[in-house]
Order: sequence, then structure tokens, then C-alpha cells
Amino acid sequence: MTFRTRILVIFATTIVAAVAMVVGIVSSSTRREFERSNAERTAALVQQFSKEFDLRGEEVARAAERIAEADATERILIDVNGAERDYSLHVGDASALSRSHGLDFLELVAGDGTIVSSAQWPARFGYKEAWLLEPVDWKSQTAFLKREDLAEESVLALEAVRVAARGDSRLYVVAGRRLGDSFLASLVLPSGMRALLYRNLEPGFSPQALSGAAPGDAPRLKSLIEQVQHENREATSVIPWTSDAASEETFHALPLDGRDKRPLGVLLIGSSRAPVVALVRFIRNVGLVVGGTGTLLALLLAGWATARVTWPVKQLAAGAGEVARGNWEAHVEIDSHDEIGDLARAFNQMTRELTEQRDRLVQAERVAAWRELARRLAHELKNPLFPLQITVENLERAKREHPEQFEEVFRESTQTLLAELANLKTIIGRFSDFAKMPAPQFEAVDLNALVRAVLRLLEAQLATSAAIHPEIHLDPRLPSIQADPEQIKRALQNLALNAMDAMPGGGTLRMQTRQYNSTVILEVSDTGQGLTKEECDRLFTPYYTTKQHGTGLGLAIVQSVVSDHGGTISVESVPGRGATFRIELPVTRPASAAGA
Repeated sequence: MTFRTRILVIFATTIVAAVAMVVGIVSSSTRREFERSNAERTAALVQQFSKEFDLRGEEVARAAERIAEADATERILIDVNGAERDYSLHVGDASALSRSHGLDFLELVAGDGTIVSSAQWPARFGYKEAWLLEPVDWKSQTAFLKREDLAEESVLALEAVRVAARGDSRLYVVAGRRLGDSFLASLVLPSGMRALLYRNLEPGFSPQALSGAAPGDAPRLKSLIEQVQHENREATSVIPWTSDAASEETFHALPLDGRDKRPLGVLLIGSSRAPVVALVRFIRNVGLVVGGTGTLLALLLAGWATARVTWPVKQLAAGAGEVARGNWEAHVEIDSHDEIGDLARAFNQMTRELTEQRDRLVQAERVAAWRELARRLAHELKNPLFPLQITVENLERAKREHPEQFEEVFRESTQTLLAELANLKTIIGRFSDFAKMPAPQFEAVDLNALVRAVLRLLEAQLATSAAIHPEIHLDPRLPSIQADPEQIKRALQNLALNAMDAMPGGGTLRMQTRQYNSTVILEVSDTGQGLTKEECDRLFTPYYTTKQHGTGLGLAIVQSVVSDHGGTISVESVPGRGATFRIELPVTRPASAAGA
């Protein structure tokens, strides 16, 4: 072998080894980044499903609540619990109510468990629903999954139960919506992903119970679904549809439990592995081409080949890493018009689609927030309007039928009208106060003195509720702060009243102050029923409330006051162990209000 041949072999081997190493590293890195990206997209889709599931559950629960509070329901309650009970008079009531409230399922059940009326299966009239008689607080029970038997099939339903009561008489309202293809269609799926729903309603595996799947998918998914059914926990599996690795799909399966904690359904989220397989294959093919070219052209073409292949692929891997870390607007700048350029453009198109999908999700959340605002305002204004209508109708009836008594009825009705108009004015005033919170008037304030003043204001209420015991722990070395005393007092009073409302059965109201560096900290705690994590997350949202009565503006106003003072407010709670609201305020006047 000549020296020239040996040099060629050495350089060719070096180039081939270098190209192979680069291809291997880039392929491995790209695969890891894509796997991480898929995992994050799957987690985001699971979270989206949970939010949509909870949202629909709240809608069903609200519909059941509205039906339970309706006048028509009260009339049915009176009829079915009267001395001469005739359930047949109300056989068709459930169908009409379900249509008017946009429900798929609705049953009205008497206090002894007898079905009075069924919208989904009218023939079940007179049957028993014994599970409703279990010792459950249906008023606080959230929506749950339930098997719903129809005349020709069994379906999976998201249902809620509310109770209409009058004395010892009860009427159960069981409302629900079907959980199937329409629910899956409401999910916003990223490119390359799909969601399937298996309804676990039969003893054995049934391919027909799998929604959203293509023909022939069910047999391959059977083992994964049965694993989740048996173990009742999440599972992940890679399903190869053909012998080609690009056909593989990663499925993440989650059990959907009913009230008895047994899985009534399985949600399967599939993510195609075709992009990563295609990219790895492309990288390997390019590596072979570069290695072969390097063997023929030696060092002259080795540098060009490395720059031509390695750098663009590294850019793509870096872009994939940015996407995996949550930067969905990552963009790869490659101007070539060959296969690598096509790959880069496909990658950039993918990130643009991800960004657009995120924007659509944000827009959908905003629309939902406006709808909630409108619903809350309509609910608050509707309550006083009904007495006004009844009063006017009474006046007309008295004028027409009993003119001699009109003056007396007129005087009584005038008082009612004025009272309800004052109620309307109060409601509108609350919403107006929230919309035009005045700017704080800063002065030196003793926070300990404000706490004592608030407790003095609440002495009468605390005296009437002997089971609530106030405790205060005030730091005697607490410095004065720059704040608006009236606004801070109003915020503290609001928090204290909320704490008292959270302890209907009694408990301890605790207020504490202390200093931490350049801030003062005020904590208002109760030993009431506590809050869930979801309630804590939404607690300061305007018009959101966990109470049966209220505008949902109190805590939003408190947050607005604290924010105007340059401070922060947070809540910590464990269900069943009370809640603690923590306000942190700067000692000095915040810079944002310096020119106010």
C-alpha cells in the first residue's frame, strides 16, 4: 500500500468516524429532545382535558342546581309528596326540562328513590334509584362519571345530583351529559397527536366502546386498556402499527373513575413517532452521504460536508430543545432550498402551528371569562326582578278585582318595590365600586391599630356567634407603613368576614402581624372547611365565589387594594383544615404611586 493510499485511508477513516460520531450524537440528542417535547405536549393535553372535564362538570352541576331551584320543580315536589300521589302526571316533565337546559340526561326522583320522570328513558317511570338514598351531601358533590343505561345501549355520562327540598320532602334532580365523540372533538389537538376514549361499560373488552379510533386500532390497544382497567392507574405503551418504525405511536392512558373509584372509562392520548423517526433516518442518510463523499474527496470536501450537514442539524436540534423547554416560538434560520431546508421549514411551520394553537386556547379562556362575568351579573340582577314583577301583578289584580282594598295593597306594594329597588341599587353599586376603585391616599398607618379597629367593628357579630373565638398576635415592634387607612381597613374587614363565613359551625379567627425585611406581613386565618387547589387558583378572579350568596367581588377588591399599595396577597389552604390569607405590604410608599 502506497503512502498516498495510506494517507487517503487514514483521512477517509477519520472523516467517516467523525461524520458517524456527529450523526450519532445529533440523532441521539434530537430523539431525546423530541421525546421531551412529546411528553410536554401530552401533559398539556391531559391538563386541557382535565380543565374541559371540570368545566363541563360545573355546567352540568349548575344546570341541576337551576332545575332544583325552579318553581316548576317545586310544584312537582309538592305533587309527588302529597296525600294523593300520582307520579304519572309528571312523566314528560324531565324531557321538557332537559331540552330547555341543554342536557342529554335528566331524571326526577322522589324522596323514596322512585323515578318520577326520565328524559332519556321514559319507560323507567316508577323504577327505583337506590343509590340516591346513600348518605351523601349532594349539594357539595361535584359532577361524576356514571354508566347510563338507555333503551338500546349503555353510555358514559357526566352527571350531577342536586336536591329540591320542602320540609321533610325531597326531590332528587339527576342531570347529565353524554361523554363521547363530541367531547373529544372539543379538545384542541397539536399536530401529530390524537385523543381516544374507551367506555368501560361491559365486562370484557369491546372494540365498539373505543371512540375516536380508526378501524383496526382497537385490537392493538386492547392490552394497554386492560392494564389500566386492572391496575386503575396511568400507563404508557408504544404501539407499532406496521413493521415500519415510523408507524409507531406512543399512547398515554389515564383511567377515568366513577363515584366508586372504579374506572368507567380510559382516556388514551396518542403521539406519532413518525417525525422523530423520519428526522433520525434523514440524519443517518445524510451522514452516510457525507461519509461517502468524504471518503472520495478527502479533506477538501470534508470541511464543506461537515458545515453542510452538522451545523443545520445542530440548529434543528437546538430548535427542538427550545420547543421542549416551552419556547413554542422557536425559529430555525436556514436559507437552503434542499432537503435540510425543507426540514427546517417544516420545523418552523410546526412551531408556528403550536403558537397559533396556544393563542386559540388563550382566546377561548378569555371568552369563557366574559361569559362567566355575564352569567354572574345576570344572576345577581335576576333575584330582585322577580319580586318586582310579582308586586306589580298584585297591584294590577287588586285594582281589577278588589278596588276597595287597592289603597292598602298599594301602600304595602310600594314598600316592597322600594326595598327591591334599593336592593338593585346596592347590587349595581357593588359592581360599580369594583369598576372605579379610587386611588389610595397615602399616610402613616399603624397596622396593629387597624387590626384592633376591625375586631371592634366585628364585636357584635362575634358576640352573636359565640362559637367563633378571635385571636390576635400583633408584633409590638411593627413599624408604621405608608398606606390608605380606609382601604386597608376595608380589605381587613372583608377578609375577617370571609373567615367567619367559612366557620358556620364555629372555630378560631386568628389575625397576626409581623415584619420581614422591608415589608410587613398580615395573616388572617380560620379553622373552617378550607379550599381546594382549584378554588385557591380562582379565588381572586372577579365574580368568582365559593358562597351560595355573594357577588364574588370581595376578594377581587381586596387584591386590587393590595396591588395599589405595591403589595401581594396569597392564600394557603388544606381542605378540612381552614385557610390562611397572607398580605405583604412595603413599609415605604411604592414607587408606582409616588406621583399619585
